[in-house]
Amino acid sequence: MNERKTLTAAQRRALLATPAGWLACGFGSGLAPVAQGTFGSLAALLPWLLWLRHASVSINLLVIVIGFAIGVWACDVSGRILGVDDHRSLVWDEFIGQWIALLPALLAPWWALAAGFALFRLFDVWKPWPIRWLDRHLKGGLGVMIDDVIAGVFAAVVLWLLLRVS
Repeated sequence: MNERKTLTAAQRRALLATPAGWLACGFGSGLAPVAQGTFGSLAALLPWLLWLRHASVSINLLVIVIGFAIGVWACDVSGRILGVDDHRSLVWDEFIGQWIALLPALLAPWWALAAGFALFRLFDVWKPWPIRWLDRHLKGGLGVMIDDVIAGVFAAVVLWLLLRVS
């Protein structure tokens, strides 16, 4: 869980001094004073809009799988730097979860982006089973990443269903 709410200046410097910390805090988006997950999800939209939405599903899946693997490492290293397994400033999991949620929006109308964003945030905050269970029981980098992956999958399924009925 997110035991410490705010980072000290020394913790911020330690995070930003390493490639793992820079990535784990979403290139700085996780250092927002409030709503770090929402800021991380918003920051994830930029690479999606500039690159991923123009790429094939195969490329998107490859980026997600590689991003997940690197994120497990980065969040594990960053959690050890901070002394907290899943600090709220670690938002790379939001990037991966958001990109998963937006997979159905690749060939969809403009509103699918907003719907995918909102659905991912809903599942990430609400944490229905098994997301909440995973969040509480898995630790380290895998624990940071996996609950947002499942939230992204839930959001993608709902978005796909919405697109099918529209």
